[in-house]
Amino acid sequence: MATFDVPPADADIYDVHRGGKLTTTLRYPLEDTRALSLTYTPGVAKVSAAIAGNPQVAAEYTWAHRLVAVISDGTAVLGLGDIGASAALPVMEGKAALFKQFGGLDSIPIVLNTRDVDEIVETVVRIAPSFGAVNLEDISAPRCFEVERRLIEALDIPVMHDDQHGTAVVVLAGLTNAAAVLNRELAGLRVVVVGAGAAGVACARILIGAGVQDLIVLDSRGILSVDRAELTGEKAALALSTNPRRVTGHLTQALRGADAVICVSGGSIVPDMLTLMTAEPIVFALANPTPEIHPADAGRYARIVATGRSDFPNQINNVLAFPGIFRGALDCGATRITEGMKISAARAIAGAIPGGPTPERIVPGAFEPGLAQKVCAAVILAARADGVARS
Repeated sequence: MATFDVPPADADIYDVHRGGKLTTTLRYPLEDTRALSLTYTPGVAKVSAAIAGNPQVAAEYTWAHRLVAVISDGTAVLGLGDIGASAALPVMEGKAALFKQFGGLDSIPIVLNTRDVDEIVETVVRIAPSFGAVNLEDISAPRCFEVERRLIEALDIPVMHDDQHGTAVVVLAGLTNAAAVLNRELAGLRVVVVGAGAAGVACARILIGAGVQDLIVLDSRGILSVDRAELTGEKAALALSTNPRRVTGHLTQALRGADAVICVSGGSIVPDMLTLMTAEPIVFALANPTPEIHPADAGRYARIVATGRSDFPNQINNVLAFPGIFRGALDCGATRITEGMKISAARAIAGAIPGGPTPERIVPGAFEPGLAQKVCAAVILAARADGVARS
């Protein structure tokens, strides 16, 4: 076995991960011959025969309907980028631990040694009978859009790319409360989204779905606009549904008169640029570990500042969303996760702050009692309203 010299300052981190963070346990102990015969042969044959005769029986007599597959190809991991399947596995194990802790759901981390969209889709489709839902994780854009779309089309179980939609749900929750703290209407905000990758596209779409009418999205070349003929795919579609004032140019032009800026680009913003925005603007600088603008610098101009980090106020953290979303989807037998379910999840998160939001607390903490249950209940109601629930 290869050895690794752990830096002394990081010893506690490596101790948590040594040997992996997950294990499986038995629901019924194997203590004698009878237990063995019930759990495995010959008893298990009767259950398998029953499922063969009626596949719906599997929902009651296997764990598949409560099990989430956490799938990654390791191409967009945290702030580390394309680090490969093996290096991504500790992150996927961590995601599985969060599913268990916050959603009460079992999950299996699976890293795929391929970057080919066809191979990823085929692999997940072939293993899908073992699972009740699929959580896609850390797959780079633009491939992540096609992988998610094709799996949703191919499978009748919930599929969600959390880097897109988990982020978007919590952003919507945070922006909803930020607007309320400032006595503004969400729908009336002028919003700028900096970054047109997985998170940026999903944030733009959920904000439009929640009623935001004036929204501008930027990629590395500037503002997405119908005047940019080179745009294709998701960016071209966004250009058609955003930027109603036909603003062109770059960040300076986009920020002029904006109420809120949501940064998911990993780039940087010069603090003085915030003076172009309205009085008391809202700044979400979500790159992690290095925000696009330091919260202290943003706070010189902005009334409300959020980041992706836990050591500053207002952490926009996906763990507020995905455990409850998947729990709700599985509890009602949803065939997919709709935009309505995501928006309902965001509203549940926004409403889960005891005493209401403040400038320093626009989203609840990850350990807020009952948070996942509130999100779960909202998701179930939305799934039934959208006609995708089977129970």
